[in-house]
Amino acid sequence: MFNHPEPNISRYSRWKRYVDIPVALLLTVFALPIVAVAVLLVRLTSPGPALFKQIRLGLDGKPFKMYKIRSMRLDAEIATGAVWTARNDKRVTAIGRFLRKTYLDELPQLYNVLKGEMDLVGPRPERPEFVTELEKRIDGYAYRLYVKPGWAGLAQVNQEADVDLNDVRRKLVFDFEYIEHSSFLFDMRILFCAALKMLCLCHPPVLKFFRLYREAEQSPWATTLLPVNYMSPKEEDRLSRILAKRATV
Repeated sequence: MFNHPEPNISRYSRWKRYVDIPVALLLTVFALPIVAVAVLLVRLTSPGPALFKQIRLGLDGKPFKMYKIRSMRLDAEIATGAVWTARNDKRVTAIGRFLRKTYLDELPQLYNVLKGEMDLVGPRPERPEFVTELEKRIDGYAYRLYVKPGWAGLAQVNQEADVDLNDVRRKLVFDFEYIEHSSFLFDMRILFCAALKMLCLCHPPVLKFFRLYREAEQSPWATTLLPVNYMSPKEEDRLSRILAKRATV
């Protein structure tokens, strides 16, 4: 069983909706032209609809339809079902790769924020199929469902999309920190850095300037969520280089 107290939910989460609505409306005004161009490019370069809906889990595990700009082929999961996106995933289209790198494919989720299904900042919503499995493999994973999921998050400005269980554990460390310490200024800093990430300008020095740079291993939650055999990003990178070097010998 989970041997650490569950995260204390920040009092700010009770009234952050009053902040989210006007900010989301303002962001939507700027996002609409970008979404329109992205939708046109997807339609011109890949068969199928440009926008799609996907079931995700929200507050208290309640399912909702999350909106995205399609970045993969239309038949991406016909043969495999729901699977994580891999690095250099061949199912991702050329335009989709750019949309994912700049996170522009997530802009339609401002509509989910306005509907009240998501917050502007919070843990990213996950698919039910993955949540069921992750709850079995990571004690306490479901605690992130105690708050609304977010369009942007502390985990997203510090790391890329999940491709394995180590990535999920790191993300959970960041999510729990946010749940406990969320505030108006914290949200504004995360949103600003999320915007910079869309412009590919969100680098470690920038995150350090806004006091958002984190290493999962240094978090108070690390001893609970990161197992003994966990590999840090630096260790993973070193192992990858060693294996690549051996492959060329």
